[in-house]
Amino acid sequence: MDTITRIGYNADKSGFSFTEESSTRTRCYYVMKGRVSVREASHIEHKLKKAVELGYTNVVINMCFVETLSSAGIRALLTMYKKFNDIGGSLQIENPSENVQNVLGLTALDELLLK
Repeated sequence: MDTITRIGYNADKSGFSFTEESSTRTRCYYVMKGRVSVREASHIEHKLKKAVELGYTNVVINMCFVETLSSAGIRALLTMYKKFNDIGGSLQIENPSENVQNVLGLTALDELLLK
């Protein structure tokens, strides 16, 4: 299995980062850190659209370091979940922080998105 690894922390002034940690030909693994609001949600959606363009069909996002997840962040994740589903792939969240777990549970998206 061909594996490409990119370790990095691309934090902006707010402390948010969405970093690709490793990938294979069709699977990409990301780690998200910080607070997810409108600006960050746009970044997430852009980066995941790029992953689709590059041929990735399965994405896993580790969210154990995410402090808050706004409605814009939920929308971005749901939009991209549908996009990956449409191409026969998947988008899953693993290791959600307590706050992310609560938000996903309240919106009934935990069963859909959690790995």
